[in-house]
Amino acid sequence: MGKTAKAVCIMGPTASGKSALAVDLARQAPFEIVSVDSVQVYSGLDIGSAKPDSELMAEIPHHLIDVRDPGNPYSASDFRKDAIELVREIVGRGRIPLLSGGTMLYFKALKQGLADLPSADDAIRQKFADFAAESGWPALHERLAVVDPVSAARINPNDPQRLQRALEVYEITGKSMTELQVQATRPCPFKLLEIAVIPPDRAELYQTIEKRFRHMLTRGLVEEVEQLYVRDDLNPSLPAIKAVGYRQVWDYLAGNTDYDTMVERAITATRQFAKRQFTWLRSWQDLRQIDSPKRSEALKILQADSILG
Repeated sequence: MGKTAKAVCIMGPTASGKSALAVDLARQAPFEIVSVDSVQVYSGLDIGSAKPDSELMAEIPHHLIDVRDPGNPYSASDFRKDAIELVREIVGRGRIPLLSGGTMLYFKALKQGLADLPSADDAIRQKFADFAAESGWPALHERLAVVDPVSAARINPNDPQRLQRALEVYEITGKSMTELQVQATRPCPFKLLEIAVIPPDRAELYQTIEKRFRHMLTRGLVEEVEQLYVRDDLNPSLPAIKAVGYRQVWDYLAGNTDYDTMVERAITATRQFAKRQFTWLRSWQDLRQIDSPKRSEALKILQADSILG
């Protein structure tokens, strides 16, 4: 697959209609959808991630959905590797890859590449876990601040997974994660046509976010999270459980908050997530914008770029 190969990206803030647009396009042209969603990768996280149902996935090929158990974290590096392989396979079948989702870090990893970081080392991680058990995670955070102050500034002192990873990288390589990430990265091996659905009315989008979350509750979101909560191998530090919506329901099930507070916190967190997505999109290079998920507008862009005839 050379530089002439192309993949279409449909991005945008949560609840903007990008997933519906991707499905609409796939019903009109030979697209296969690759999910760019850090929650849909996990099995069992269905309602809260707005995962497509089995009927839709039987109708339209979808990829990178239900590829991991929630106890096994999936990273941006995993996504980049899997997405590049999938694009090659889809192009090889004579079809068009359509990458759709709102995890902007995944899009960035695909487009710009990632630093070549070492694989996990269980012995080193256990050493840090033992240290934290004796002295506390904040003490481990202080160690990170000495060797990698930039990473320490963005990692919460009570985030065991990211703390261990940052210190593990330094222990193995002798270089901080920050230093390695600044080094040369690998660009995307094919061309991306990036389209973003950018709703012009933020207030209306936030209302949609609230309605969607309340609808998730009526569909059984609390019961879905309860199935995860009763497992003895999951905890709130895992990326799957930290996902917006899931984290707040988990706190409710743990007795840390009441139901009404959980609902309001989840809605607020989702709105804040949308704001962060807007921030990513404002600085995105080579982005084609549409203000609503209209198939006709997206088709104009695809035809102008010779993706479709």
